[in-house]
Amino acid sequence: MADNERTLRHEMWRRYAGDDWAAFDALPPAIRNRVATHAYDAWSVNVMMLWQHYKRLYGRTMRAERALIRYLDYCERLEREAFASRYNEAYGMTLPHDAAGVTVLR
Repeated sequence: MADNERTLRHEMWRRYAGDDWAAFDALPPAIRNRVATHAYDAWSVNVMMLWQHYKRLYGRTMRAERALIRYLDYCERLEREAFASRYNEAYGMTLPHDAAGVTVLR
């Protein structure tokens, strides 16, 4: 299957196959909202697999949802740091959003 991914994410993460829309629809509303506002495509199938893991740990509770949202926030920070590092290597300057001190456009 062809995709339009042009970032270094494939170097950082493994993307699992599956129906992204079905996985997205099966997530709790708070997690769907976080996935929808992720700076990059959070890959719904991967998020669903993580959600199943957190449900096994905590049950289907708000605690599980908050833990997964914190993990998604962490992954987004890792991605931004990797992109900023790659940008600096390629262009010898700070990523424009970081240089401007602004938030990620969502």
